[in-house]
Amino acid sequence: HIGGVRTALYNVLFARKNRGTFILRIEDTDQNRYVSGAENYIMEALDWCGLTPDEGPKQGGNYGPYRQSERKHLYGEYAQKLIDSGNAYYAFDTPEELQQQREEFEKRKEVFRYDSSTRMKLSNSLTLSEVESRKFIESGEYTIRIKIPADESITVHDIVRGEVTFDSNQLDDKVILKSDGMPTYHLANIVDDHLMEISHVVRGEEWLPSTAHHLYLYRFLGWGDQMPQFAHLPLILKPSGKGKLSKRDGAKLGIPVFPLAWKGQTEEDSFQGFREFGFLPDAANNFLAFLGWNPGTEQEIFSLKELEEAFTLERVSKSGARFDFDKALWFNQQYLIAMEDSAIAELLQPLAKEKGFRDDIDYLSSVSGLMKERVHTIPEILETGYYCFTSVKEYEEKMIRKKWKPEREEVFKELINDFQGLSEIIGEAFESTTKAFMEKHELGFGDVLPILRLALSGTMKGPSVFDLAALLGKDEVAKRMTTAIPAFNQIKAHV
Repeated sequence: HIGGVRTALYNVLFARKNRGTFILRIEDTDQNRYVSGAENYIMEALDWCGLTPDEGPKQGGNYGPYRQSERKHLYGEYAQKLIDSGNAYYAFDTPEELQQQREEFEKRKEVFRYDSSTRMKLSNSLTLSEVESRKFIESGEYTIRIKIPADESITVHDIVRGEVTFDSNQLDDKVILKSDGMPTYHLANIVDDHLMEISHVVRGEEWLPSTAHHLYLYRFLGWGDQMPQFAHLPLILKPSGKGKLSKRDGAKLGIPVFPLAWKGQTEEDSFQGFREFGFLPDAANNFLAFLGWNPGTEQEIFSLKELEEAFTLERVSKSGARFDFDKALWFNQQYLIAMEDSAIAELLQPLAKEKGFRDDIDYLSSVSGLMKERVHTIPEILETGYYCFTSVKEYEEKMIRKKWKPEREEVFKELINDFQGLSEIIGEAFESTTKAFMEKHELGFGDVLPILRLALSGTMKGPSVFDLAALLGKDEVAKRMTTAIPAFNQIKAHV
C-alpha cells in the first residue's frame, strides 16, 4: 500500500539524516495471510522509489536472517522464558469456544476480552491441572498468551504523539505464540528489535494500541532499559478526508493507491500502481513526504537528498493526512517540467512502441519538449498529444462553429500551398509564412491561428501551433489542413 511506502520513506529519511541503518525485515509469520510474490513486490517497490534498504533479505547484514519465518527457532525460547517467569501462560480454548464467549457477551451488550477479568473462567494452564495442561501441550492444541496485569497504567513517550498512557484493564492477553511454533507480530517484533539492536521504530498509528503490549513484553523479558524509541505516523485518509485510504478507494476513483501494479488471480485482487500511472519516483516521494509532515517553510519541491536534510520526526503531524491526488499530479508535473526531454523520451519509448507510434528517441524528445508543461504524467503525453503521432480523431465542434467561415476555404488553400513551398521546416518559418499570409488577406490572429490549431490537433489546447507544425512537417501539415477544411464545412453546415 502507498501508506507502507510513506512509512518506509520516513524511516529512510530519519536513518540517513542520523547516519543510521534502514532495515527491511520480512514479517511473514502469519502463514494464513501469505501472498506468493509479495516479498518481491515489496523489494521492487522500494527500489523503484529509491528507498533501497541498507540491510535486508537481499542485501544481507550482520543481524540476519531478515525473514521472520527463518528465525522461527528463536521465538519459542523467549515464549518459554515468559511462561517460566509467570508472565505468560498456555491457552487451550478452541476457536468455537471463544466465539461462544463473544456471543454471550454480545447478548449482554458487552465486548469479550481474554484478560484478567475472564482468564480464570477459561481453558488455560492457569485454570487446569498440570496433568490436563500437559495433555493439551503434548497434542499441540495450545497457544501462548501474554499475562497482562490488572489495575495498572503504562506510559510510552512517542516522538510524534508525546506521552501516551494505557490502562491495563483495557488490554487483552494477546496470543504471542501459536501451536505451530510461529510467533505473532507482538512477540516476533520485540525479540527481533532487541536482537537487531533497533533504536527507533517508525510505524503507522494503527499499531499504537499494541504498543502497550510491547512495553509489557520488554519489561517481562528484562529489556525495559533497552527499548527502542517509538514514532507512530498519522493515517493517510481518503480523498474526501473521511476514513482511512483503502484499496477499494483506488478502484472506485480510478486512482493508484499502491506503488506498483499487481496482477492478482482475479480482477478484484489486481490494481494499478503509481509507476504504471506515469509517476516519477522522485515526485511520488515528494508527494508522500508531505502526507503528514511539513518542513515549516514555503518550499514544496524537495529532492530526496533535500528531504533527508530537512526531515525530522518532530514535525510529523498527529492528525490524518488527506490523500489529495490532484496534488500528487501537480508534484509529478513539476518534476516532468524540470526533466530533460531526452530522459522523458526514454520512459516514453516503450509506451509509444506498444501503441504502434513513432518511437525514435529524437522525435520523442521533441514531443516531450512540446507536451511536458501541459500534462501531469508520462502516458498522458501520448494520450493528450496523440495528434503528434497520428491524424486527428475528432474536432472541437463548438470552436469550429464559432471560428470557421466556409467562404474562406479558397484563402486557406493558399496557406496550404504556402506551407508546402517552405524550404526550412522550423517553427519560425511557419510563423513568418502565416503572418505574411494574414497581412496579404487582412486577417487577424483570431481569424487564422484557431483554424490552424484545430486542423492540426483538433483542439484549442496544446503547444504552440507553429512548434507543432514544425514537428509534423510541411507535408503532414498540408495533409491535415486539406482533410480539415471539408470536415469544418460539414460541421458548420449542421449548426
